[in-house]
Amino acid sequence: MKNNKELITSMIAGGALKSPQIIEAFEKIDRKNFIPEDFREHIYIDRPLPIGKEQTISQPSTVAFMLERLEPQKGDKILDIGSGSGWTTALLCQIVGEEGSVLGLERHDELVEKGQQNLARLGLGDHCRIEKAGKELGTPGKQYDKILVSASAEEIPEELFDQLKIGGILVIPVQNSIFRFKKLSDTKVEAQEFPGFVFVPLIREKSKKEERV
Repeated sequence: MKNNKELITSMIAGGALKSPQIIEAFEKIDRKNFIPEDFREHIYIDRPLPIGKEQTISQPSTVAFMLERLEPQKGDKILDIGSGSGWTTALLCQIVGEEGSVLGLERHDELVEKGQQNLARLGLGDHCRIEKAGKELGTPGKQYDKILVSASAEEIPEELFDQLKIGGILVIPVQNSIFRFKKLSDTKVEAQEFPGFVFVPLIREKSKKEERV
């Protein structure tokens, strides 16, 4: 693909991209703004690319696949874990609009700064921001309509369900599958599994109990 339009057309034809609000986000938030200069010739190739600190910006069709399952809507409050250089945060920001909010979390200081710069350069507004991830996964004590995780967990992180509103959706890679969870109640979650994906690992701080084992 030579440009963003061709990339989007290809993803629509392949079935990865379907929803009007997500298509519009891809049209307005060009991947080229989130990729290091060294990889500019590969911007519109449908594959992951390095962004530093042994992290990658995900393959466009995979991002589209995950966003379609997340079902972001205008006005949503969304948590984006593993925001990298800020592309997914920016796409979500475009979708939720000023009525919603998006918080991106990233554990690498350099990528936090780069992501913040990218959001500011695009003028996406105060309703979207990127912060340094804390020792605990997500933001315990807060709840969101949607949670997107862009790094692979070894097992399903149960603590994220507490951070999801009833009716909310969590999309997360676990090992080599993408899972979509919908919180039906405080005790019931609906799960769907989509196998066949590869992501960088999600690094979690060990609890004192885990360290003693």
